[in-house]
Amino acid sequence: MSETEDRQQIRDVIESWAIWRDSGDWDNLRTCWHEGAIMNATWFQGSYEMFMDNARKAFEKGGAAFSVHFLGGTSIELRGTRAVAQTKMMISSRDNLDGVSCDVVCTGRFYDLFENREGRWAIVERQPIYEKDRLDTLDPLQFPALDQDLLHSFPMGYRHLAYIQSKRGLPVKRDMPGLRGPEVEALYARGRAWLG
Repeated sequence: MSETEDRQQIRDVIESWAIWRDSGDWDNLRTCWHEGAIMNATWFQGSYEMFMDNARKAFEKGGAAFSVHFLGGTSIELRGTRAVAQTKMMISSRDNLDGVSCDVVCTGRFYDLFENREGRWAIVERQPIYEKDRLDTLDPLQFPALDQDLLHSFPMGYRHLAYIQSKRGLPVKRDMPGLRGPEVEALYARGRAWLG
């Protein structure tokens, strides 16, 4: 396989992940991961199987609360059978806060460790980097009263996303990588070690 084909296969996995995850295509989504792969998110850190199980349950439950993903450009560093891919992304989450319909939009990057096993590129670990977010109401004349102590207990890069998730009862991790800081520097170091 040429380097161009490697890069295309990696991009295909990244792009397909967003479509299949958001549309509930679990059988195809499973093909984006290698066995033993890890998924990290604000509300979940663990095996891709457990992530998919939780995502499936939320998808099938339906209701007013849901999230979708949008992707931008991708940068890929290749070293033999390993790669690190960074993809600009946006998470758009809708929920109801105190009777007010709200959207939270969080922008950042998917930081993916990839490996080629037996000719197939797939994700070994996904770690989002949360750069900035905002909360909007569907009706501009209404706005929920936010608990400022809770809101400011979360990092700036995903403060509103974490707030709305915590209000859903999800356990939100408070030290995820952001645009700057020791968490993202540690992630970059893991990526260099992965390629090394």
